[in-house]
Amino acid sequence: MALQLKQSLSLTQQLIMTPQLQQAIKLLQLSRLELLETINSELVTNPVLEEMPADEADEEKGEEYEKNSELLLKEVTVKENVGEDVDWEAYVSEYNTGWADTPYEAKDAYPFESVTASKTNLHSHLMWQINMSYLSDAQKEIATHIIGNLDDDGYLKSSIEEIAQITEQPAELVDQALKVIQNFDPVGVAARDTRECLLIQARFQNLGGTIVEEIILHHMDKLENKRYDLIAKNLSIPIDDVISAVSIITSFEPKPGRKYNDEETIYISPDIYVFKVGDDYEIVLNEDGLPKLKINAYYRDILSSKDSFEDGTKQYIQDKLKSAAWLIKSIHQRQRTIYRVTESIVRFQRGFFDNGIALLKPLVLRDVAEDIQMHESTISRVTTNKYVHTPQGVFELKFFFNSAIQCLDGDPVSSESVKEHLKNIIRSEDGRKPYSDQEIADMLKKHNINVARRTVAKYRETLGILPSRKRKKPF
Repeated sequence: MALQLKQSLSLTQQLIMTPQLQQAIKLLQLSRLELLETINSELVTNPVLEEMPADEADEEKGEEYEKNSELLLKEVTVKENVGEDVDWEAYVSEYNTGWADTPYEAKDAYPFESVTASKTNLHSHLMWQINMSYLSDAQKEIATHIIGNLDDDGYLKSSIEEIAQITEQPAELVDQALKVIQNFDPVGVAARDTRECLLIQARFQNLGGTIVEEIILHHMDKLENKRYDLIAKNLSIPIDDVISAVSIITSFEPKPGRKYNDEETIYISPDIYVFKVGDDYEIVLNEDGLPKLKINAYYRDILSSKDSFEDGTKQYIQDKLKSAAWLIKSIHQRQRTIYRVTESIVRFQRGFFDNGIALLKPLVLRDVAEDIQMHESTISRVTTNKYVHTPQGVFELKFFFNSAIQCLDGDPVSSESVKEHLKNIIRSEDGRKPYSDQEIADMLKKHNINVARRTVAKYRETLGILPSRKRKKPF
């Protein structure tokens, strides 16, 4: 067979995502914080793009509001009048205490913006105590390695042999330094497991040789399962003494290092607000803090002028202008899409907005997609990492989409509604006789909710609720 070259013509269809379309999809699924970072990055890299001044943005927003609502708000002025009957001589003589005669010397001070507050973490807190202790240089070196191997809860993740090998010190000296650190504040830090942590705290409170120490040493498994009767039987003591010892043990801190956790709390900033106005709901986009973008007039005039520039200059500005215009358009499209999706959710979940989670209905992405004539993938991207502030609290938009649970009679209910019923049942139970999963399933059937015992167990674990034997209270 001879090799040959030939040309052929074929007609095919394929989906090609342009860079602009990829950018629009990317912006759609970004969270509010990620969107802000993207906008700031574009402002740095694209000279054609600039942030609209606040007064200009407010003016534009005001004109749009006036055009849409046709409401004019009269400016309110406050007129202050000073009474003419004030005795100024008496006022001056009363408050003239001599401090004003003290010469004032201006001193250079650090700007307020450069002063930051730092939170004490576990490592710095323990190192401060080491420096204040009478330890030898070798012990301080060992103690430093021990502190460096603590996790966020304050537990030691390395063995004595490993630390002895690293520091080239005898294991006995490492053990001595470890015992010193374990009695630092917080007591129980540098323990190797929960049993040792609780035991250190018990002995620190002079409870060595008592029932408390005996339970921690030999009956932790029964304590975990709340088998107080077996503990009392094995120790041959009244169950009231066991309960008193357990109350002391439960007052100990099983994770000593967590109160020194230096992780910053990240607060949620809602992307959209839903307010109840009369009998209806008003949807407002949260645009506070988002820069208002516009095209730089200088570069726009360059493109329209007939002046000659170097090769590639106009092409560069034109490319940046297209990129900036598409970014502004994509951001506006993102905001409109979020608004439409939220508007559809409010229509479907009106019962939730009126009365809470108990009336949350089953909802899937297809329902909203068909309602606003969009694709399901678009709805999925919009509801990812987006939060809405409602009269019932702040929720992620994905919260409103949940599976359906069949009822014995009538329409199905949402899985979140079932979880809310489950929490209410457990919240009202008798601590001495907590309900089993089967009993909870039977009680849900009385509320017209048909679920199996394993479904109750799955929802209970999802909510972080312990099984009945671990929820039981001795008194």
